[in-house]
Order: sequence, then C-alpha cells, then structure tokens
Amino acid sequence: MTAQDAALAALKQYYGYDSFRPGQQGIVEALLAGRDVLGVMPTGAGKSVCYQIPAALLPGVTLVISPLISLMRDQVDALNDIGLPAAFVNTTQDMDEQAMVLAQAAAGQIKLLYVAPERLETGRFRDFAARTPISLIAVDEAHCVSQWGQDFRSSYLGIGEFIAGLPKRPPIGAFTATATEDVRRDIIQLIGLRNPAVTVTGFDRPNLFFDVVKLETKYKAAWVASYIAEHADESGIIYCATRKTTEEIARTLNDMGHTAVAYHGGMAADVRERAQRDFITDKVPVVVATNAFGMGIDKSDVRFVIHYNMPESIEAYYQEAGRAGRDGEPSRCTLLWNESDIVTRRRFLDDDYENERMTPERQERNRQRKRYLLNSMIGYCRTTDCLHRYMTRYFGQELDLTAPDTANSGNGKCGACSNCESKFDTTDVTRVAKAISRCVHDVNQRVGSGKIVKILRGSQAQDLAWLNPEQLPTFGMLKDVNTALIRDVLNQMATDGYLSIAEGRLPIVQFGEHAAKTVAPDFHYEIKKVDHKPTPHAANRGTYAGGAADGSASGSDTPLSSYVPDGDAEALFQKLRELRRTIAQEIGKPPYIVFSDKTLRDMAVIRPVTNAQFLAVNGVGEHKLELYGKRFMEVVAAFNAGNA
Repeated sequence: MTAQDAALAALKQYYGYDSFRPGQQGIVEALLAGRDVLGVMPTGAGKSVCYQIPAALLPGVTLVISPLISLMRDQVDALNDIGLPAAFVNTTQDMDEQAMVLAQAAAGQIKLLYVAPERLETGRFRDFAARTPISLIAVDEAHCVSQWGQDFRSSYLGIGEFIAGLPKRPPIGAFTATATEDVRRDIIQLIGLRNPAVTVTGFDRPNLFFDVVKLETKYKAAWVASYIAEHADESGIIYCATRKTTEEIARTLNDMGHTAVAYHGGMAADVRERAQRDFITDKVPVVVATNAFGMGIDKSDVRFVIHYNMPESIEAYYQEAGRAGRDGEPSRCTLLWNESDIVTRRRFLDDDYENERMTPERQERNRQRKRYLLNSMIGYCRTTDCLHRYMTRYFGQELDLTAPDTANSGNGKCGACSNCESKFDTTDVTRVAKAISRCVHDVNQRVGSGKIVKILRGSQAQDLAWLNPEQLPTFGMLKDVNTALIRDVLNQMATDGYLSIAEGRLPIVQFGEHAAKTVAPDFHYEIKKVDHKPTPHAANRGTYAGGAADGSASGSDTPLSSYVPDGDAEALFQKLRELRRTIAQEIGKPPYIVFSDKTLRDMAVIRPVTNAQFLAVNGVGEHKLELYGKRFMEVVAAFNAGNA
C-alpha cells in the first residue's frame, strides 16, 4: 500500500471522510516522507488532521506543542473518541499522573502527546525525549514564535533549541492560521525548519458572512441583545476591548433574559475555567470576553462572533472572528465600530510600550508597527471594497471573485459580506486624495504620514523646518479639511494601493502600485460615510445575511447555503441534536466532540439505519459508529416510522 493509499484509509477509518481538504494531502505525504512542512491554513480548514494522520501511521509517538492547556483536553478527548490514543502532560496533573503518561508514551501506548512549550525546558521532559522514539513534532499556533505575530510567546523561542538537542531529529510540522510573509520567515528561522514544504491554502473563509456596522456606543448593547434574541438557539462570542465592558455587557444581557457569561484575564482561574466549560458544553450559549478568550476555544459550532469594539489589528480580528463556523457551516462575524473606538485604540497604542528594558528606539519601532496594524484595521471598517477581498489581500492573497466556483461570479462580489450585499453612503474625497498624492511627490517620498498631514494643513511646526514647507505647492492646500479626515483618507489610500507606508523605524509614505491613477483626469475616490443599508435580498456563498445598521437586527436573518433543509430534515436534525446533547452530558464532553453540526445535517439527509449507511455519513468513522451508531440510528428509525 502506498503512503497515499494508507493516508486515505486512515482518514476514512478515523474521521469518516473519503478525501482530504485542499492542502491537507500534500502536507500529510511530505511529513510521511520525512520532510519538514509549514502549513498556513485558515481556522476550520483541518490543520490538525495534517499531523494526526501521519501520527496514526508512523511508529513511535508524535509530540504536539500547543500553547494552551485548556485546548489540550478537548483535543485529546476528540482523538480518543475517534480511536487514536492521545494524552497530555501539563500543570493540571500531579507528578505521579505526569509520570504515568510519560511511561505510557515511552512504551508506545500513546500516539499523540500534547505539551505546552514551557514543558520542553524541564530536565525531566528532556530526559524522556532523549530516550523515547519521537516520530514527528507538530508545532501548533506556530505564529506565536514571531514577535510580528498576534500572540507572541517567548517560550516558543525554545522550541528550536529543544529540537536541536534531540538524539535523532524527526520531521517537523509547523501550523498556523495567520501568517504574513514576515511571520512565515520567522517561523522557518526560529523553529529551525529545514527546507520545508510550504503550503498556503488561502485565507478566505467563504462560509463566514462579514458585516461591519457603524453604530454609536449607546446603541451597541441594544443591537447585540436584539441579535441574540433572534438567534436564541445559536452559540456565539461577543468580544470587548476591556474587562469592564465584558462584565457590563454580560450583566445587561442577563438582565434582559439572555443567558451569557463574562470571561477575562482578571477573573479567578476557576471562574474562567467554569465559564469556558459551560460555553463549550452548551450550558451557556453566549460568552462575552476579552481577547484572553482565544486560542483555547475549539468549539466547532459557534454561529456568530460579534466584536463590540474595534480590534487593534487585522490579525487579531481574523483570529477572533475565525472562532465562528469552524465546522464549515454558515456563520456570521459582525464588527460594531464608531469614531470613539478609533480614538480609544490610538490612546491604548500611545500608552503602550513604556518598558524600561527596551531602548527608546525599539519602543518607537514597536509603536510604528502597531500604528500600521491599527491603520489597516481602520481601513477595514471604512473600505467600500469586498470585506473578504480586503482581508485576504492583507495576508498577501488576491481573492478571485470571478472564478467559476464563486457565487455571483462575474460581478466582482463575494456574496458573503455586507459591502457586497448592501448599499451605503459614501463621502467623495477625491480632492483630499489628490492633494495627499501631490504632497507625497512634493516631499520626494521622504516623510511619514504625520508630516504629510501637517504640510497639507499648513502647520508651522518646528519639525517641518528642514523641508521649507512654505515653498511646497501643497502647503496649506487642505487647511479647511479636518486633520482626522486627511489621516483616514491617507490610510485608506495605503490600504487600496495608491500609497505604501514602509514598515520599520521610519514609516515613510511612498507611492503604491496604483499611484499613477491619482493624477488621471477621471480619478474619483470615495470612502464610507454612514451606516450601510441592507438590500432586500442577499444571495451569498453559504452564510448569513441581514442585520440592520440602525441598531436593530433585521427580521430576515436566514441561513443561506447550497443545502437548504426541508421541514422533515430540519425536524430530524433537532432530534439528533437533542441526542447529541444527552450523550455529551453522559460522557462529560462537549457536544461537538460527539458529532459536528455538519455531520448531523448530513445524517438528517441520509437517514441511516444500517452500519454501512451510517459510515456513509460525512464525519463518521469506525470508532464513532461503534460508540454512538446504535443510538443515533434508533432516533432515525423512530423518526422514519413516525413520518411514514
């Protein structure tokens, strides 16, 4: 049997799938051949399968380095549930429990062993690694190794040293959902990947509907409550910028009769743990959290993520919004924002990095980097372009919206974001954009955005003296225009490719690839002005549409996808969900570990009553059939009898 055949057989046996998703097979085959890999795949694309299948087929143990203890238990539970023996070693265990797990791994009784990066630094674990055959090392959330990454963790810097110290170096697989070119280079260098096979499957999540709503702060809580009321049977996350806000919103929702729990880093560890478990096990449908509620969330059926405040970067937003729809089912990601959010974020940025261990120059470099990240996030809020395209372009991928397999192909719309599916008012800023472009020319692309704004406003600031600004044709050209608007137009021009802002210590404003268009006679430039107004219909790529911009949720929020269940299938799906919830409570595990929503929907269509039919359901492997098949088929049979 070839490696390819063996991998497909294992995929069917354990996971119940007949074929790999895009990008998975190449990574699996490279690891099985002993080659290092770097896999950049969006959340929900199946990164874990890329190392779990090789782990099932290779001799010895696969070591999985994962950043969060809270995530390990669910991953290990899910693996054992499909018949792959797995375990973890972490601080929730006493020394005897840890010793027992390491002994089992050394004896070959465990195929996957999960540890946090800090564990690699202990002498006890290094002794274990030196005498135990390790066939593969998988580094999950590998962007944590890079200081350009959203979730940098210094402990990740020790992974390369640990690998170098092993008596025999196994193949290494590094995986992440978000990695710009800078971050990818860091991962390869700092972990020490050797000529890795790099797979970037693309950053787009077509099952997610991206929605941007400009809304005054005083209306936000009512908007959230209204949305939750209309989606009472769905699970969701509300992200807030501060701990205080999470508690206020959770309290408001509970006062209005919507069960919600707060989660933030300032809470006691046991309270946080209980909140997380209640959410994952469906005891509480909504969690209101800061970004501390992050990578440890492996719940696959989160149907909505609402950002109550604007995040600090596209990376942060992509990761947090990406908690929705991990099972591939239609889900919605809504960002509520207003001008005060921008002011708050800029204040956070200016207050940051007062670190006496950093030189003033390094502090300023960090501030400039954060300003660049924030400006890209502001651009996302203001852009009139497709939100899917904006996000993928940020990560270096150009989204083709005219491809044959894309809904609404040919009209340049994704069909799954509020910009493509709504109408909104814009402000004509052609004059401002042309003046900015001329000013960049006047100063020979030598200064940053702050000085550009000052020159256009006719400032007499001392730091401009060396430029002799009064001699420049654009000096004072926009003295009648608000400073914030000039800055926002400049940032949007950088986002849209008319300008380019260099990264590093001196973020100089330069011309971008589309700069020449700004001097064309027909050049016209607009930015979003007010809230978008949803159109009466929304045909999209398999997700949610709707949600009025005036603070009220629309009454037409309906899931739109390639499969729209009929009444019987939907009724059976609900009965299967009830059984799943009962089983999950019996075994003390999250419902999604039993079966995902996607699998239950497939089951509701196929209506299996034999083992062969049950195995034909997408996501049902042999071990799942053995564990749960009889009870689910009994529900199907009873439903069929009742509807005969």
